[in-house]
Amino acid sequence: MKFTDGQWMLQPGVAAHYAAEAYAIEAHEDRLVVLATTRPIKHRGDTLQGPTLTVTLSSPLPGIIRVSVEHYTASQPPRLHIPMVGASQPAVQIENGETKATLTSGAISVDVKKGDGWSLTFREGDRVLTKSDWRGLGYIQWAGKDGITRSHVHDQLGLAVGENVYGLGERFTPWVKNGQIVENINKDGGTACEQAYKNVPFYLTNRGYGVLVNEAGPVSFEVGSEKVARVQFSREGESLDYCVIAGPTPKDVIGRLTALTGRAPLPPAWSFGLWLTTSFTTQYDEATATHFIDEMKKRELPLSVFHFDCFWMREFQWCDFEWDRRGFPEPEAMLKRLHDKGLKISLWINPYVAQKSPLFAEGVKNGYFIKRKGGPQDGLTFQTDQWQPGMAIVDFTNPAAKTWYQGHLRRLLAQGADCFKTDFGERIPSEGVSYFDGSDPVEMHNLYALHYNQAVFELLEEVQGSDAIVFARSTYASGQRFPVHWGGDCWSTFESMAESLRGGLSLTSCGFAFWSHDIGGFEGNPPPAVYKRWIQFGLMSSHSRLHG
Repeated sequence: MKFTDGQWMLQPGVAAHYAAEAYAIEAHEDRLVVLATTRPIKHRGDTLQGPTLTVTLSSPLPGIIRVSVEHYTASQPPRLHIPMVGASQPAVQIENGETKATLTSGAISVDVKKGDGWSLTFREGDRVLTKSDWRGLGYIQWAGKDGITRSHVHDQLGLAVGENVYGLGERFTPWVKNGQIVENINKDGGTACEQAYKNVPFYLTNRGYGVLVNEAGPVSFEVGSEKVARVQFSREGESLDYCVIAGPTPKDVIGRLTALTGRAPLPPAWSFGLWLTTSFTTQYDEATATHFIDEMKKRELPLSVFHFDCFWMREFQWCDFEWDRRGFPEPEAMLKRLHDKGLKISLWINPYVAQKSPLFAEGVKNGYFIKRKGGPQDGLTFQTDQWQPGMAIVDFTNPAAKTWYQGHLRRLLAQGADCFKTDFGERIPSEGVSYFDGSDPVEMHNLYALHYNQAVFELLEEVQGSDAIVFARSTYASGQRFPVHWGGDCWSTFESMAESLRGGLSLTSCGFAFWSHDIGGFEGNPPPAVYKRWIQFGLMSSHSRLHG
């Protein structure tokens, strides 16, 4: 989001208040607390009116500096952040000198300039990594055309000559993000646009550091696109939280990132074999599936996993977690025969329950779905026709709903399923709804995919132990804890194969170790040249799935 109009002007309706000096610095044992004024304080009159920003510098792990910026501290509801499962309280070194105050954690230090002018300098030893400098940290008030003034907080960190930026989740745009505007909000957009199924507000640069913006809700990144020598990140609200992570190598940065947000467990050995799947567009039944498998064996193409996509359930009833007996009259016997062939079985699911599903009325009665908020529908079940007609969305913040959902998956595991493809999780409303635990729906929009995949993965760990694995489309920062992820809907073209490659490179630049994609594409029929090349690409990925 751009707040300026070029170098000198602001966007219409924008009032910008930039940190101008560190007026007061409190040195504590584990942190520095800075009162940043938005004007130089020359006399007593300058202390009246006008916003100030409280900047707290601390460390959640050695080698990581956390920056928390607040304007109003008591007028906002409790905030949601990225799960930091590895955070601790490491020993830090505090120096409070005449010209600067410094906090050091492991390999990284941050210097706060004293006196006129605002500056936060992040460094490893004497080597400067990046800075928040003149007009970098800002509090913005933007009067909209609707008559509402909205507050935003942004910071800008400098880019050196030749410094490239990578990451920001699974993005299908150019791998080097310089010059791009990135909106950190999960959307079901496929691989052919700037949207992303898997947003991660983290970037890595070739200068040997990374930045994690510790926000659950939408974050807007201007990567050398508003100020060409800076990365700006902003959010609507009264605060902003981010971490600067030391290197010096990409491996070091990613190692510290995943130590903080969690690491992926090693998937089971069988998952690294070849997967074969029916597609949404495939008309199939038990005979068709068996034919696919037998033909692969005739061609001496070894299979490890067979996946049943959407239509293993009856149309208009997704999800009811019941086999469509028209095509699969004896699912337990069928799954046993497939297991006897040495195959593992994957089943497609999503977190939605269609109105025609036998489970719908039960979910409504027991309050298992996200609800409407405000107006005459307040407290009623949220429904939409996008995807399954009249569908509701499972509220995983409700422990009873989570247990209910897991119970149906537990039954499928007992039948012979081995894992689940956890599709969707992006089309989650962010306005006019309420959650069981009272979470802000704006901030829950991205986190929903984490709750969904965690519910499924935890059940698989309980039942399958170290064989637990999902095949997930959507996620958010820290989602690497629940592997594996795949790249979503792509076309059967060389161009779309390149989109998928860029998405995988960007996601694995954010700490995700295991990633896959639809070999041959999802939409269309791949020409032989495309399919052959995509197979080569697929077999070089951590997980390989023939789809479509």
